Amino acid sequence: MAAKKDLRIYPAVFFHDDDAICVEFPDLPGCVTFGETMEEALESAKEALEGFLYGMEQDDDPIPPPTPFDKIAVEKGGVLMAIAVRMDIVREEEAHRSITKSVTIPAYLNKLGIENNLNFSSILQEGLKERLGV
Repeated sequence: MAAKKDLRIYPAVFFHDDDAICVEFPDLPGCVTFGETMEEALESAKEALEGFLYGMEQDDDPIPPPTPFDKIAVEKGGVLMAIAVRMDIVREEEAHRSITKSVTIPAYLNKLGIENNLNFSSILQEGLKERLGV
């Protein structure tokens, strides 16, 4: 398996559309976002690129190389900017993000747990770690 590239820099086109600043990535069809201000649009562009590339990695989709900036035509009023993401950080965050998990337990255990101020999430995590040897 090939090593995954950690730093990725893609060109993004920013343009005004009604009351928002829209962002498109020419190399990644479907990777679009927006913001009400340039700061919001930049942050949204970074988040969109991270999520889009992470999804492609998870699906084992081929990730196209970024087009050189001098090869991208930008319509009048558009602004071309580089958006950089660190996929090693994105992968690490995703690996450690918490998820909500529904579990079923007998009512009497739930009642006793509440009466004893138990942290159900912590107990489940401890039990899983012990069972899985991690």
